[in-house]
Amino acid sequence: MQLYGRGIRRRPAPMLGDATRLRLAYSLVLSLPGTPVLHYGDEIGMGEDLRLRDRAAVRTPMQWSAERNAGFSQADSLVRPVVSRGPFSYENVNVEEQQREPDSLLRWMTGMIRLRKQCPEIGWGDWRIVPTGSRSVLAIAYCWRGNTIVSVHNLAGAPREAKLRLGGGTLTNLMDVEEIRAGRDGVHRVALEAYGYRWLRLGHVNQALAREVVDEAPPRGGGASGRAAP
Repeated sequence: MQLYGRGIRRRPAPMLGDATRLRLAYSLVLSLPGTPVLHYGDEIGMGEDLRLRDRAAVRTPMQWSAERNAGFSQADSLVRPVVSRGPFSYENVNVEEQQREPDSLLRWMTGMIRLRKQCPEIGWGDWRIVPTGSRSVLAIAYCWRGNTIVSVHNLAGAPREAKLRLGGGTLTNLMDVEEIRAGRDGVHRVALEAYGYRWLRLGHVNQALAREVVDEAPPRGGGASGRAAP
């Protein structure tokens, strides 16, 4: 749905169709090398208005609430109309409602962005594709300052098992309480549900926290370290 090689006319939520695949896609975007970019409103799963021409379809007012004009403006008329029909209307999809729902996309996205900021390895580290033994599973390892983060994504609509060779040790799930130890063959076996994903740290979480404390401590003599924050 690209226009002129640079614009878009559709949003991810209506194209992907369900919350499971949408969250998989955003987890993938947030864990890929480089800077993740989200269009405004994607954090709540906004839709588009295909009655509007070209890129205007995805440039409708932000849906803040279920109030008139989606809480975007008190004006009698807007330059572009709010999305007011179907499952992605402002009455069904808006910030105010999702702030109250513990399992909403907005709450999930907030947590994922926070997690991304807690993983400087993704922004600063060297990365490599890790073989998984499955054509449907993508795994990327990031290494920085002695720490390793691995993101694993199952792009299939059925469960898969990823077999990762990372040199042994324990993988700690950064999204849930889970530890995965390597087998005698040195392989970590990561079970993934349909469209499932994991962000994993090689070693224990407190290991990385201890390293951060050491890195951020000022040098002897009391001067500032001068290290830029990731």
